[in-house]
Amino acid sequence: MVLFMDKILKQALLYDFYGELLTEHQKSIYEDFVLNDYSLSEIGEDRNISRQGVYDIIKRCDRLLDGYEEKLHLVQKFLMAKDQVAQIHSYASEILKNNCTQEKTTEYLRQIEDISNRILEEM
Repeated sequence: MVLFMDKILKQALLYDFYGELLTEHQKSIYEDFVLNDYSLSEIGEDRNISRQGVYDIIKRCDRLLDGYEEKLHLVQKFLMAKDQVAQIHSYASEILKNNCTQEKTTEYLRQIEDISNRILEEM
């Protein structure tokens, strides 16, 4: 079940970043399948196309979106920046709790500076 959820999350992220590069027809079908959780049969009935036709469009969209990510790495960069911001947040929270020694506070501030510099360099 975890792998299935990871696949849906991956599809949703790829669609969020690259969905506008699909045709309107592809977007509509892909949204119904990935975001609205419609079955292949439901989508096919709604659009008067076969279940296999819907499946083929979804697979084509998956390949296209994966290809865009392989070239541009926008999702990868986003996820890395998100993790780095979470680290910054964690360090800042520790400093704000006032439970740190002066040395630990200085170390956290250095870490925050290093992480923020990496984020800026990657943009």
